[in-house]
Amino acid sequence: MKLRPRRTYRRGRIEIIPMIDVMFFLLATFMLASLSMQNLHSLPVNLPQGHAAPLQAKHPITLTITAQSQVLIDKTPVTLETLGSVLKQKMGKSDQTDLIVAADSQAPNGITVQAMLRARGVGVQHFLIAVKHAD
Repeated sequence: MKLRPRRTYRRGRIEIIPMIDVMFFLLATFMLASLSMQNLHSLPVNLPQGHAAPLQAKHPITLTITAQSQVLIDKTPVTLETLGSVLKQKMGKSDQTDLIVAADSQAPNGITVQAMLRARGVGVQHFLIAVKHAD
């Protein structure tokens, strides 16, 4: 007569489902963390609201226009007369011709248009307009 042992020992095994859950959680965490690290090099302004798909620039240069008609390039105050030379210096010899325009919704349109025309004069080809997402 063959007797069975009182306890049956089973081999342990690695469950893959909890590991997939942990990896998905880590992926989502790192994606959200990288989105929060995005820096526009601009000052906080009251942006106009709108619906637009997010666009990315390789090396963003930001033209900020405040409600008090102050013009800044990457937090550097400039005048309309010096805007072209400062922008050309920031662009350097790169082939980047994109400029992010972050204009306050209370900023005069004339200053914004003049700044964009000066930027166009030094070689900016595309303007990316920053807007606040409307809910």
